[in-house]
Amino acid sequence: MADWKKKVDITSPDISAEGFQWRYCPPAEDDPEALKADAIRHIVSTLGSDYARKKKYNYYYGLALAVRDRLVEQWLTTQRSYYDEEAKRVYYLSLEYLPGKSLVNNLICLGLYHAAYRAMADFGLNLEDLTEVEWDAGLGNGGLGRLASCYLDSMATLGVPGYGYGIRYDYGMFNQVIENGAQVEKADNWMRTFNPWEFDRGNSLVEVKFGGRVKRWVDEKGRLRNDWIPEDKVHAMPCDMLVPGYRNKKTINMRLWSARSDREFDLNYFNTGDYVGAVEEKVRDENISKVLYPSEEVIQGRELRLKQQYFFVAASLHDIVRRFKKKNDDFRDFPDKVAIQLNDTHPAVAVPELMRILVDVELVDWETAWSVCEKTFAYTNHTILPEALETWSVELFGRVLPRHLEIIYEINSRFLNFVEQHYADLPRAELDDRKRRLSLIAEGAEKRVRMANLAIVGSHSVNGVAALHTKILKDSVFRDFDELYPGKINNKTNGVTPRRWLRQSNPRLTGLIGETLNSEAFLRDLDLIKQIEPYADDAEFRKRWAEVKRANKEHLRDYLEREMGAIVNIDSLFDVQVKRIHEYKRQLLNVLHVVTLFNRLIDDPGYDMTPRTVLFGGKAAPGYFMAKRIIRLINAVASVVNSEPRVSNKLTVHFMPNYRVSQAEVVIPATELSEQISMAGMEASGTGNMKFAINGALTIGTLDGATIEMADRIGKENMFLFGHTAEGIENLKREGYNPWQYYENDPELRRVLDMISGDFFSRYEPGLFQPLVQSLLSGGDRYCLLADYRSYVDTQDEVARLYHDQDEWNRRSILNTARMGFFSSDRSIAEYARDIWGLQLD
Repeated sequence: MADWKKKVDITSPDISAEGFQWRYCPPAEDDPEALKADAIRHIVSTLGSDYARKKKYNYYYGLALAVRDRLVEQWLTTQRSYYDEEAKRVYYLSLEYLPGKSLVNNLICLGLYHAAYRAMADFGLNLEDLTEVEWDAGLGNGGLGRLASCYLDSMATLGVPGYGYGIRYDYGMFNQVIENGAQVEKADNWMRTFNPWEFDRGNSLVEVKFGGRVKRWVDEKGRLRNDWIPEDKVHAMPCDMLVPGYRNKKTINMRLWSARSDREFDLNYFNTGDYVGAVEEKVRDENISKVLYPSEEVIQGRELRLKQQYFFVAASLHDIVRRFKKKNDDFRDFPDKVAIQLNDTHPAVAVPELMRILVDVELVDWETAWSVCEKTFAYTNHTILPEALETWSVELFGRVLPRHLEIIYEINSRFLNFVEQHYADLPRAELDDRKRRLSLIAEGAEKRVRMANLAIVGSHSVNGVAALHTKILKDSVFRDFDELYPGKINNKTNGVTPRRWLRQSNPRLTGLIGETLNSEAFLRDLDLIKQIEPYADDAEFRKRWAEVKRANKEHLRDYLEREMGAIVNIDSLFDVQVKRIHEYKRQLLNVLHVVTLFNRLIDDPGYDMTPRTVLFGGKAAPGYFMAKRIIRLINAVASVVNSEPRVSNKLTVHFMPNYRVSQAEVVIPATELSEQISMAGMEASGTGNMKFAINGALTIGTLDGATIEMADRIGKENMFLFGHTAEGIENLKREGYNPWQYYENDPELRRVLDMISGDFFSRYEPGLFQPLVQSLLSGGDRYCLLADYRSYVDTQDEVARLYHDQDEWNRRSILNTARMGFFSSDRSIAEYARDIWGLQLD
């Protein structure tokens, strides 16, 4: 074992996390003096400011631009090597990315963090203070976007010739503000100042067409041709954001598209006094990249959403084909040079778009073009809810993309002919029913295009993101496709990057592990972290582990007091549930437990309760009534609990507004109990569960998503598992689930629900929370909260008992971290590369 006991005491008040980290890291590749000189140069020549004025704004941008200079050099070298090697390129198409802040991540990946820290210290500035200037990039919403960013990090680190394509939104989903306990959405103007990490390529605009009609004619060779005559055109401007690998001198990029109008200022409108009309069409066109997730409650919002999807797909495929044609002229070779991964159904319109390019523009025959598409595309599914699978009305789709609708109908016709031949022996009624389920077009009062079906038919690989998720896809959601295409549906369990979610977010823990192993190689190969497992039985190491956790808890305590005015007991159990607010994620079940604990404390002042700080965070979709009402309830319960003297210092509850990547980097390292309590069979995978466990939090959760695989590797004895399994839920509902039975037979549960519906937490707004209780009792309790309540509460009692034994808690915490090597995004991307993209990695 390494002689880590002689290392510096990281709890010493005069040792910062950075100072501790610096002691074991290898020397930086760039010295502080070079960074200082380049930062000053940019402050003067790029910003036009005086470097003598020590403003955080100036020095953040000066340092960021100095770092970007180094990224560009790596990126150019990387791109040249791809061209020279004629490497097969991987294109990751995603409507969301959630990279968080970039400065610290880029410094770490370049090996410049400590040089930058010392350089800014020489200026009398603290690097941590400078990072507060940067805004989280508003390019995504939640897990889907953060997964995409983790995957790009791993592509760069593993040397995959990859590109991420998406939209450069001017505004993110929204900034969440809590007013009177309710979520209020404010504009997320993350681009209010310029983004030092992107390059706008205004000289490389791509024309994107919408609407209009299709003109058919026969050319001089007797070929039937199809010309799309659009009604509207928009230009897509590429914006490159660079993504460095971890200390491997490789940098790839996200290419995000920003809408630029085909029409400029109309002087005729202006001269007649119609100043709004003068720019109205320009503004309308550029709305395409204005905001993430426009409201789909109105037809204009749905149309804009479809236009967003086609906009970035069309521009991206134009770019991909352009790059391919630089050195290739036979499109039969396209799949050997190009792999396109569709991240969910949002980019599924890429299938008919590539067919349009090949058949209409490049004049490739249909059969060859279709073979190219199938071999090129792969599709990742992220949901098991049939109602959540994306569809578009045929009327809307045809109005926005008339040629693509024709192509989809042609694909469907040929596909259903294949189904007919494949199942020729089936009785006609059964065959027709199977064709109806498989069809790309859902018949009915309103015909709809099924984007998931389109993605499956047009791809050579379809993957789920956790073992249970993939099993449900094969056994239920896509059962017909699995029978038709055996082996096409496969599993690729999600992962997270240890560079962001260990090294950057938790330098204290990274430092302790690095000292112990006398190496930082685990940040490149997370399997190596298993080498700390023997130290779980070392009392001194457990003590150091506990010191790291306490330091992280103090950091979060200070953050909560500074940002929210919240006061928390540092000696309490930090119990955290942060994720998108949704009924199936069951934040409401957590609230029921909080009220149960509150009642126990009120009833028995001597109740020996483990002190607990319960933290919630997450956004509800603006139009999701029930999710927003759950946020109201969390804050209402917090108001009552936190103001009750009889429970003070034993139980506190806080909702953290505007949960985002940079907030997660503070919360996750400090968390001791990770709440992963969705109804079994609902969560596709989850990645928050992985981030918490890697940082030593113990999980309380159902056997859902990737938590099942975590339990297999960590050991169920080192987690707190409760509730019905997915199979148990299915049986419960099949037998006729009656939530009233649980209400009537459990006095604690009945009391909690009566308090909520009886306005105990809403005395000034009677009836405010009745819809929540009605959804559980009269509404059938769709997500089986009441069925799992008693198991959840009893398991929480086990949590409290174990927390009294801090030595054993820390032992299990170490084992959680040590056994999480499998859940690295590096492993995930290596599997994609080998099994789907056909790449051989070094």
